[in-house]
Amino acid sequence: MASKKASKKGQRGAQKSCSNVFSMFEQSQIQEFKEAFGCIDQDRDGVIKKQDLKETYAQLGKLNVQDEELEAMLNEGKGPINFTVFLTLFGEKLNGTDPEDTILAAFKPFDPKGTGFVNKDEFKRLLMNQADKFTSEEVDQAFTLAPIDPAGNIDYKQLCYIITHGDEKEES
Repeated sequence: MASKKASKKGQRGAQKSCSNVFSMFEQSQIQEFKEAFGCIDQDRDGVIKKQDLKETYAQLGKLNVQDEELEAMLNEGKGPINFTVFLTLFGEKLNGTDPEDTILAAFKPFDPKGTGFVNKDEFKRLLMNQADKFTSEEVDQAFTLAPIDPAGNIDYKQLCYIITHGDEKEES
């Protein structure tokens, strides 16, 4: 009996945290999330399921997604992923950033000698030609907070600190 009561209380707590999720975003952002949700919800039933994710990945050209990977994504929702849960998951992800060591590890392949620096021009070229392919303007905007020395090298350890803790210049 006590376990039933505890699980009901846990459900109520989860619902309460979802109820304020809409206040975390601007109306235009919510609309963008609705569009994204609609693209992923392939069968248009209002809930994202494994088959929806599989079809979305296939449309993006990734055909060999493992079921375990899809199930792990769905398990982040701790139940059926309707739009409110979808928005809550993004709110949780966007509210925080990756831990500093995770961000530092992402820079390691670009710094094989372990100097703590990456060349700005080379890094810009990679950002514009790999994966999401940033535009020149997007890279320049991203570099506005980056600590760059006179030789054109980004101090990525300091940049990671700025990403995870904020920039003193920005706050004053």
